[in-house]
Amino acid sequence: MSEQPEVLTFGRAGVDIYPLQVGVGLEDVESFGKFLGGTTANVAVAAARLGRRTAIITGVGDDPFGRYVRKELTRLGVSDAHVVTNSEYPTPVTFCEIFPPDDFPLYFYRKPKAPDLQVTTAEVDLDAVRGAALLWLSVTGLSEEPSRTTHHDVLAARSGRPTVLDLDYRPMFWETSGAATEQIQKILGQVTVAVGNREECEVAVGETDPERAADALLAAGVELAIVKQGPKGVLAKSRTERVVSPPITITPYNGLGAGDSFGGSLAHGLLSGWPLDKVLSRANAAGAIVASRLECSTAMPTPAEIDVLLAGGDPNEKVTA
Repeated sequence: MSEQPEVLTFGRAGVDIYPLQVGVGLEDVESFGKFLGGTTANVAVAAARLGRRTAIITGVGDDPFGRYVRKELTRLGVSDAHVVTNSEYPTPVTFCEIFPPDDFPLYFYRKPKAPDLQVTTAEVDLDAVRGAALLWLSVTGLSEEPSRTTHHDVLAARSGRPTVLDLDYRPMFWETSGAATEQIQKILGQVTVAVGNREECEVAVGETDPERAADALLAAGVELAIVKQGPKGVLAKSRTERVVSPPITITPYNGLGAGDSFGGSLAHGLLSGWPLDKVLSRANAAGAIVASRLECSTAMPTPAEIDVLLAGGDPNEKVTA
């Protein structure tokens, strides 16, 4: 029997095919790198890199990419004990283009259906769900059945234990933004933390102003609302505390995955019981480090690399002991 995870994520996993040329459209790219991808897979890897026992609930195809996902999860410290193999649909593949500093178009290949959205309650170990110190969910899992029902059942099993909802809204996964709003609002009262950028908060609670968005999330039932403000940093509010953490400057390479790195560090910090300002500053640093690298999962920083950046150094320089 595998050891109980501290951090359990539930959601997307797949393969990222990222160009090895910068500033070039996909039609002109000559070579690519293959990496583990999917936002909740990345969050799990980020938490594992920081020393947490992690696992993921997801689905993959019965194909070479599905086997690759399992292999990479394990190699990167994430248990694949809760990964479901789907014999009908292929493992998702995602391509991107890289135009620094802030343009990174994504192209998702998840048709006709993605295995991670086909996971049923019967395929989920609810004892693991109940036992995890922290559960991390993404709103993509609410976009279609049977995943939607499975998410509701998983939340019911948590019974109010620490649960983070990533407001990671991707319009291509939904019929309309209104459909996403309806589903998100059904579960906000069942999660303890909600985290998203201003646009994602607008979908969730109809507010883009960070203060009003955080207040609306708190009013909906979460205990901690975290609003990413881009160049203005991150705002976090509970019913008794308000913290703004400034951004950390680093030369960007590929901004994709920065939010997942932030998330893994956030989970680690919350479980560590740190003051909120420390949780946010280290999460900001973790996100900045990944933004300065090509890939997502394998770019997740170690605690030492976060320390280096916060001390004013370059975490991408090789340091000898």
